[in-house]
Amino acid sequence: MNLPTPEQFAANQKAGLEALFGLTSKAFEGAIKLAELNIETARSAFAEGQEQAHRVLSAKDPQGFFAVQAGFAQPAAEKALAYGRSVYGIVSATQAEFATAAQSQYETQQRALESFVDSAAKNAPAGSEAAVAAIKSALNTASNAYASVNKAAKQAVEFAESNFDAAGKAATKAVAQASARAAKQAA
Repeated sequence: MNLPTPEQFAANQKAGLEALFGLTSKAFEGAIKLAELNIETARSAFAEGQEQAHRVLSAKDPQGFFAVQAGFAQPAAEKALAYGRSVYGIVSATQAEFATAAQSQYETQQRALESFVDSAAKNAPAGSEAAVAAIKSALNTASNAYASVNKAAKQAVEFAESNFDAAGKAATKAVAQASARAAKQAA
């Protein structure tokens, strides 16, 4: 049986550290994107708030006041939905990068473990074939279980994404209908 050499051990440690730094970098990139989105959203909300306040204060009569108020609801709701979509997009992209990195690490470790078991099997004493077969079977079963869980997780993400899109469309429609009713009542 061949144990890892110090060079192989060091290379494995270096690869693991590089993977960790890569994931940390991706996490910071996602956090920066979220911070930038929040700052831009706050700037926009402040500017729009000022504009809306001026328009409300310039209304000449109660009907004009209510008409201006009714005009705020739909754009505000649409912007809130767009913000939610942007946050979801950033988080989803970051999560996908993490999932890809995790899959890559899993495959690397799986190959190393299989190689180790194969090496151990070649150097195993006579009569240990059943034990080696049991170990290989356990590894195969674990690999299949991981693949099943991974597939289920991907399906769950796809289901959540479709529900998120459907909810966003329904909310946009509901806001548009409510704004139209409010505008009619104000008129």
